[in-house]
Amino acid sequence: MNNLSRRRFLHSAAVAGTGALFIPHFISCAPSTKLRYAVIGVGGRGEASWSRIPEDQLVAMCDVDDRMSQDGFKARPKAKKYKDFRVMFDEMAKEIDAVIIATPDHTHFPAAMVAMELGKHVFVEKPLTHSIWQSRTLKKAAKHYGVVSQMGNQGHTTNGIRLVKEWYEAGVLGEVKEVIAWQGKIDFEKDSYFASPTTFPPQIDKVPNGLDWDLWQGPAAEKPFNNLYAPRTWRGFYDYGNGKLGDWCCHTLDAPFWALDLGMPHTVDAVITDPVPDHSFVATESVVTWQFGARGNKAPVTMKWVEGFEKPAIRPEWGVAELPDGGMIMIGDKKTLITGGRPNDARLLVPEEEMKEFLKNAPAQTIPRIGEEQPVEEWIDAIKNNTLPGSNFDYSASLVEMAQVGVLAQRFGGTINYDAENMKAVGRPELDAYIREPMRKGWVYGENL
Repeated sequence: MNNLSRRRFLHSAAVAGTGALFIPHFISCAPSTKLRYAVIGVGGRGEASWSRIPEDQLVAMCDVDDRMSQDGFKARPKAKKYKDFRVMFDEMAKEIDAVIIATPDHTHFPAAMVAMELGKHVFVEKPLTHSIWQSRTLKKAAKHYGVVSQMGNQGHTTNGIRLVKEWYEAGVLGEVKEVIAWQGKIDFEKDSYFASPTTFPPQIDKVPNGLDWDLWQGPAAEKPFNNLYAPRTWRGFYDYGNGKLGDWCCHTLDAPFWALDLGMPHTVDAVITDPVPDHSFVATESVVTWQFGARGNKAPVTMKWVEGFEKPAIRPEWGVAELPDGGMIMIGDKKTLITGGRPNDARLLVPEEEMKEFLKNAPAQTIPRIGEEQPVEEWIDAIKNNTLPGSNFDYSASLVEMAQVGVLAQRFGGTINYDAENMKAVGRPELDAYIREPMRKGWVYGENL
């Protein structure tokens, strides 16, 4: 790590010497340039992204767990293989132009920061970060280092989310003051994404062969291994994931956040049916409510997230007999709109014939369309054309921060009066350590921004 540390120091010194805060341009790349990619996190969502990269352009692959990486390593034999992304960058920085990061939530931030400090364009799986300070810092870093950034929430590339924004801005819904989103009962069985331990803290298990547990923990506080942490069911443990709300907010809450220009809430409240005593694991049932102030001529908004219960109660005026297992409803004083758990399919809550008539003379499509559910391709095109994709960090970091205030309320209960300017939960200093989490020695990044 000596070379990387030296490069970071020299860059920081150069920035400090010029007084520069943000680099006002991107690192340009001609459309004909053949980009060279690295991937950090080879299995799962990582494979869904790197499999879209031509074989001769994927030059490096990194994963701490042989169980997750072995198939990918075999599929791309020419790429150099690593377990520690810091070593990868130290050895191959000059051979990499762009990086895909698809690790567990708690290691997104250090991987993205190292890449951006070296001038690499970054694609980071959702949710972007593990804490509010990390989201703010990645947003700042993307501008500071002049790179093209993208969070991998597929729904933001779809026609559906564009319809939500266009219909709202055309006045179809009228004034929207209420949003309801929901996810059904959480599956806590062994093979699900949220398997629950039998005790808190979980029992100590033997570290599997091929897993570097120290590297897997990354910046998080060191603790003994449990089989539920890796490779699959880490999301429910708040040391590593952000629960179901943190995982799905980037899909289900994306459309109202974008269309209504919500920004940051001033108040978030959570009611938890069965909180975990040490606040380390997601509860089975909770309701989170955000309060947003007026934005220009837009009315204040109350947004509710219902998790673990069956579904919200159906209101008679919605005119439906059943709701999907997960979804979002924007309630206007003229019309009400519904999507599923992702924003792909948007429709008005009106009779079928009325919907058909509406679509015959729907508002103009004012937002450019791109490939449906193609965030990687959108990111690559943006790199080549010196532009920004839709879910770049300037947008996505704010979406995730909004949700993360809700995650804090869901985890610790009660009400959070959020001072967004100072990143503070007013009157709740015990939350400071979760808004800006401490990082383990050897994993400290972003301090110079």
